[in-house]
Amino acid sequence: MRRAITVCAALALCGVAGGTWAASSSGGVPENIKAAVDNPARPDRDRQRDVNRKPEQVLAFAGVRPGLKIAELEPAGGYFTRILCKAVGNSGHIDAVNFNLHFSPEQMKRMAGRNMGPPPAPKTDCDNVTYSVQDSTALNLPSDVDMVWTAENYHDFRIPEFGSADMRTFNQTVFNALKPGGVFIVEDHAAAAGSGARDTATLHRIDPALVKQELESAGFKYVGQSRILHNPKDTHADMVFKTVDRTDRFLFKFRKPK
Repeated sequence: MRRAITVCAALALCGVAGGTWAASSSGGVPENIKAAVDNPARPDRDRQRDVNRKPEQVLAFAGVRPGLKIAELEPAGGYFTRILCKAVGNSGHIDAVNFNLHFSPEQMKRMAGRNMGPPPAPKTDCDNVTYSVQDSTALNLPSDVDMVWTAENYHDFRIPEFGSADMRTFNQTVFNALKPGGVFIVEDHAAAAGSGARDTATLHRIDPALVKQELESAGFKYVGQSRILHNPKDTHADMVFKTVDRTDRFLFKFRKPK
């Protein structure tokens, strides 16, 4: 979220095909995920966000287990990186990819004195994280990954500050990186129904229906969604940074066919 704020300043534990996932009690969360969230090395600022970001339920819905090879797109400060690297364990690996930002001369003038470069690598106490900074228009991922993960940033990849990626090409790159049966987890801020990509650069929201359409067009099979991050009080009309971690968010799981 810190990363996105900088950009803004410049401007039952199961997945059923086509179904909705419902959260159960914490007793149903796998031990690897509970231990990762309870890791005492996590910063206090991360723990304070857990009540709204619900990392145990999110990772359980995603199916994060030991040994997975995960590509995390735009981890920003590393909130999920610190959890994912512990949840997959030493037998797994996280490839964390942040993206270069592209500002206009006018934006750069307004941003005078602020850090305009890529963010530093997320700080973790794990040895299984590889970090890179790339352009969204030239995404390069390792092959045969088990999962690609992006949280609250799918909408960003198409806006000018993130390079205005062609989403058809971007999603095809993700599809090609996944092994057969691999999954793409997308969490993002919901925009008003029918709004498409209209609010991506202004409110930093996107219509969930557009995301589903784009990924199915890329060859993914829609597995299901979780409503654990749904907030019915959100009107979808505000900039997401006004209600940090309390927006109405959708959480989708897509699978590359075997």
